[in-house]
Amino acid sequence: MALSVTIRVLFFGQLKDIAGLREEHLLVEEGLRLDDLFAQYAARFPSILKMRASIVLAVNQQFALDNPELRDGDEVAFLPPVSGGTGQFSHVIEDQAGHFFALTRDPIDTAVLRRRVLQGSDGGIVLFEGVVRNNSDGRRTLYLDYECYEAMAIRVMADLGREIAGKYEVGCMAMVHRLGRMEIGEASVVVLVCAPHRKPAFDAALEGINRLKKLVPVWKKEYFEDGAVWVEGDWDSSVAGR
Repeated sequence: MALSVTIRVLFFGQLKDIAGLREEHLLVEEGLRLDDLFAQYAARFPSILKMRASIVLAVNQQFALDNPELRDGDEVAFLPPVSGGTGQFSHVIEDQAGHFFALTRDPIDTAVLRRRVLQGSDGGIVLFEGVVRNNSDGRRTLYLDYECYEAMAIRVMADLGREIAGKYEVGCMAMVHRLGRMEIGEASVVVLVCAPHRKPAFDAALEGINRLKKLVPVWKKEYFEDGAVWVEGDWDSSVAGR
């Protein structure tokens, strides 16, 4: 009969949200190595596997630079990327269907999004990037600053994306909105749609960005050489006037 040891496993940041727990104590077989433990959690929480390249593991409060054998009483920590790095998401909704919705204060990496949502059955990808332009109504734009009601925005974006994905013959969708200061030429919002055929992908992407701009509570302030102004748009008629 195999001997067992007890270890403590800790989760931090977005990994805590993905796993739905802050910590747990596990009874594992003696001789289990750290990579084997990671594989067990990746099987339980597939999103963790997708983040493997950016997750750091620690054992007994020290970075694990190899693949140690776990011993009785060991404390293992799953550490997401620290704040300030590229590609961080402040809010994320990733569902079982494979759709991905997020807010970020860092440059949006479309290659990462592509890898997240593309499936073998897809025949094409349509990507829309809304970028910061250098002028508005004849005035030279210096930069933009976006803010939003984050907790609500991510939920609205996810509900909208799922609705559109169900309306068209598409695979998975990704929507990401960036917050904070953005320079000329940088992407403020990305809508990515994968589908077996091109027309549904184009249709879904177009509806996605059009409705996102009128439903998701995000606000833009535009800075000029002689001042700044909040840019006013229009709410979608389904929510306006209530």
